[in-house]
Amino acid sequence: MVSTSNQSPALDSWQQNLAPYNLGYRIKLVSQLLGRKFTDRLEPFGLTPFHWLVLCCLWQEDGLPTSSIGDKLKQVGGTLTGVLDRMEERGLVRRERDTQDRRIWRIWLTDAGKELEAVLPPIAAAVRDEAMGGISSADQELFSQILNRAIANLS
Repeated sequence: MVSTSNQSPALDSWQQNLAPYNLGYRIKLVSQLLGRKFTDRLEPFGLTPFHWLVLCCLWQEDGLPTSSIGDKLKQVGGTLTGVLDRMEERGLVRRERDTQDRRIWRIWLTDAGKELEAVLPPIAAAVRDEAMGGISSADQELFSQILNRAIANLS
């Protein structure tokens, strides 16, 4: 940070910790900007970024228990339940009780949910590519590793 002549030395030393310069604020800003861009791209499908996350979990492993989806996404049950309700109403998923444990609800993709796997990942990649424009592959990989380390440190 460049010092301005009317700032105290104490403020200069803390400048990087103050909004809008601190890391948390900038990460939040990137998240909001990415979220808005992705939301705009998902809007024609009637989906939100949270729907995308649930679909990604199920594309990787269909029939997951609700609790496993919540664990993967670090979400609380109430929030996830509402999202699953809307996805079920739109015909993207169906819920079934587990045959071994009736307390567990498993979430299964419908044909419509499965079909989105061919459509949505290229849209997500385009938003990512737009955000990462002008950043080398090596720097993108380093950025990803740094974020993973910060997440691990704070978890």
